[in-house]
Amino acid sequence: MTCSDKGYTRINILSACSRSVETAKHKRIFISKRTSELVALMAISSTLFLFLHTRDLHTRLRSLQSISNSASTSGDSTAMENDIDNFIQQDQKLEAYSLNNTGRTKKELIFFNRVPKVGSQTFMEILRLLSLRNQFVFYQDHVQRVETIRLAETEQLRVASMVSKYDTPSVFIKHISFVNFTKFYLPEPIYINLVRDPVERVISWYYYIRAPWYYVERKHAFPDTPLPDPKWLKKDFETCVLRGDRECTYTQGEKHEGISDHRRQTMFFCGHDEECTPFNSQGALERAKRSVEQQYAVVGVLEDFNVTLTVFEHYIPRFFRGASNVYYGEMGLHKVNQNAFKPTVSEAVKDIVRQNFTREIEFYQFCRQRLYRQRLALNL
Repeated sequence: MTCSDKGYTRINILSACSRSVETAKHKRIFISKRTSELVALMAISSTLFLFLHTRDLHTRLRSLQSISNSASTSGDSTAMENDIDNFIQQDQKLEAYSLNNTGRTKKELIFFNRVPKVGSQTFMEILRLLSLRNQFVFYQDHVQRVETIRLAETEQLRVASMVSKYDTPSVFIKHISFVNFTKFYLPEPIYINLVRDPVERVISWYYYIRAPWYYVERKHAFPDTPLPDPKWLKKDFETCVLRGDRECTYTQGEKHEGISDHRRQTMFFCGHDEECTPFNSQGALERAKRSVEQQYAVVGVLEDFNVTLTVFEHYIPRFFRGASNVYYGEMGLHKVNQNAFKPTVSEAVKDIVRQNFTREIEFYQFCRQRLYRQRLALNL
């Protein structure tokens, strides 16, 4: 029945139509309010869930960063292990494969572009002994008069091509910046390396090139090598820093390269480009971090050698199976190239040096945190 039906008076028609319109109006309003309330409730619930989830993730990441940075500052590796073991019990689950680049490689070939003065001689001896146990070939680059870290592109290609022809499984070791094999359409090796607290590393290098046995070895390899000035040999690191001598002045953005300048740990990971040369630069730092994340299977840390061996054993077992047994058993904790002539350097002088090593220190802490994340992922 409509408002125009016959048999109704005009008054009845108007009354009926008015009631009909009011009923429909109330109905529409009721439905609209319920729908709005439902949508609003869903929006609030979703927002609250995302907020809580994001806050939880942020808290966990901050906790892990705090653990790593705190241990980096204190140097207490045992405390760091205990804190991280507690942290993993808080439902922090990491997948080992997501932190391991070993599976991406095309050949059973390790490229160890070793950084000087990070315990690489000791690590190299471990690899040499493991090559007999685990049946792989051990290749080491010959000693050079002047070690060239950065190479022209043609030389990079020569090194990559040479290494790619080695029998597998094998290990190749050389002081050299990161070489990108895929750039030359060659199969990618398994990249590994070690790092060390950058200030401790430059102190170690300073006294290493002044050690008596260092020049005995150099004279034996290169008889025409001239002997240095005795005054230079006797100069201690603290005097060098406080006096502002050239070799102990670490200027931001400096590009000096030479046999007595190994201050830039990041350059071994950054690569051969010109952008990698300025000391303590943001660009070199970011490139080095990206290289570690995307290319390196494991980057060990000298100050955390137990954790380093554990991660290497689990992430690259084909080569490192039994590494801890070799180090603690066959080697008997023997450290290769340990310098008994290195005196203690005061923390006050180290703090002066640290002021110009901010990004180098950040890179070191980044590598250390990644190593502990890899150990966490093993759930040991």
